[in-house]
Parts: sequence; C-alpha cells; structure tokens
Amino acid sequence: MPHIIELVGKTRVVIKDGKVIEVGEPEVEWCPIFAKVRGIQRITSEEVKKNIEFRISDFGMFTDKRKLELEDFVGFGASEVMLTGLSRGLLDTTVTACEGAGTVISNNPILVQGMGGRMSGLVETEPINGIINGIQERGGIVLDPSTAKIDPVAGVRKAAELGYKKIAVTVAFAETAKELRKLEAELGLDLIVIGVHVTGLSKEEVQTLIENADITTSCASKYMRDLVKPLAQVGTAVPLFALTQKGKELVIERAKDIKSPILINTMPLPTLPENKQPRELK
Repeated sequence: MPHIIELVGKTRVVIKDGKVIEVGEPEVEWCPIFAKVRGIQRITSEEVKKNIEFRISDFGMFTDKRKLELEDFVGFGASEVMLTGLSRGLLDTTVTACEGAGTVISNNPILVQGMGGRMSGLVETEPINGIINGIQERGGIVLDPSTAKIDPVAGVRKAAELGYKKIAVTVAFAETAKELRKLEAELGLDLIVIGVHVTGLSKEEVQTLIENADITTSCASKYMRDLVKPLAQVGTAVPLFALTQKGKELVIERAKDIKSPILINTMPLPTLPENKQPRELK
C-alpha cells in the first residue's frame, strides 16, 4: 500500500518507496502560508511535487531517515499548540498521526512537534520501520505498528487505558469529533479536540466540527470562515480558531512562547482580510 497525503491546496499526492509516483490537481490556487514560506505564488501540480520532494530530501518524510525533532514551523499550528500544552503541564498526552506510523500517543513535546510540524493531511500510510523505531525511542506509542492505521478514537481509548486524562487529539472528520465527545463522557476524560485539514468539508460537516472541537484550523475552508464564532483567533490569513474556553486558554498559553511582538486586542471575530485569504476557498 502506498502513502497518500493531501497538501498545498489539498492536492492528492501518492508516495511509494520514498518517491512521488502520482500528483493530482490542486483545489486551491494560492495559499498565503506557502506564498510566504516557499515563495509559491500559484499552486500547480508541479509546485506540489517539488514541495513534497523537498520534504522527503530535507527531513526524510516517508523514509527511514525521517527527522523527528524539528523546529516550530508556524507560530500557532496544531502541533505547536500541543507542544506548549505538554511543556506547561496543561496536557497529559496527545493523539496525533505521523506518516509511516499512523496514530501515535505521545507526551514528548519535541516528538509531537517533530511529527506534526510539517505534516499535511495524511490520508493513509503504511509502516516504515525507521519512523516507528524513532518514535518508540522517544517514548511515543504507535497504536498499531503492523498496519500504521489512523484511528484517533482508538488512540484516545488506548491513551485512557494508559492512565491519561487530559488528552489533545487531532481530527480531520466531523463524525470523528462527535465520537470523541461520546468517548470523553463515557470514560470521564478531559479532551482537547483539534480540527485539522478542513478544506473541502461540507457546510454540515464544518458545523458539526465547530460544535465538537475546542480548536480548529481554517485551512482553505469557506464554510469554516462563514460559520465559526471563535472565542479567540490567531492569524488572519489562515487563522487558528479557539472555540471553547479551554481551547482559548491553550492558545493564549502558546502566545507566551512566541518570540516576536504580539498584539492583543478585542474585536468582533472572525477577522478575515479579503486580500489575505487562500484563493478558491473550498
């Protein structure tokens, strides 16, 4: 089974044996993050191919040479917020996904950032021994090393069995967020549900995610921008939204780790300057 990932404008990319073997058509033509970080002014299949090949060559994504300790990629990404939460003791552990390993339970903030900081929309993956071993050496627990399955609900259940209560978990599907809330009540947990990879979700799915998440990315989702009523927002181009009080507290805690000056103000949210939004919102 090859690896499938959706990245840079939700472009479907297939990787096998460390090589890009298929690249689809982008669903978004311009993203302010990649315009700023990588100088990509128009997202094309060729630009996406170059980007994933850069990730493979630069830090070994989808290979045994995967670097699992990486610097912060953005100020307020999902992995960066979890890094701070773990470092401050606001979280006991996290349940996230990594290529070559699938769902991973980890309370190591450096590992969580290393796995997730450059990760974009992992759809499916297969075991890569070097990555699994690297995660385990750093104290991470791979949910199913034999299949590298991605299953956030099973990951949270496993984390609960290990004695963790305050758990942050990333989700890409609204129904998964609903299942997690049921599991939270069943097991008496304190979850921070973080929505990721929301580009392309339907209006109904976005509404369900908003109702069940504590924090969510916005990606290139028009529905997220239209429907969200955040308690806090960081960024204005591809914002991260805090939807609950505990989500707000975690995002504000992350602000303490940002080295550059920060403006804190009150205003109606969301704030979305039109010229900064991804083009062709989905």
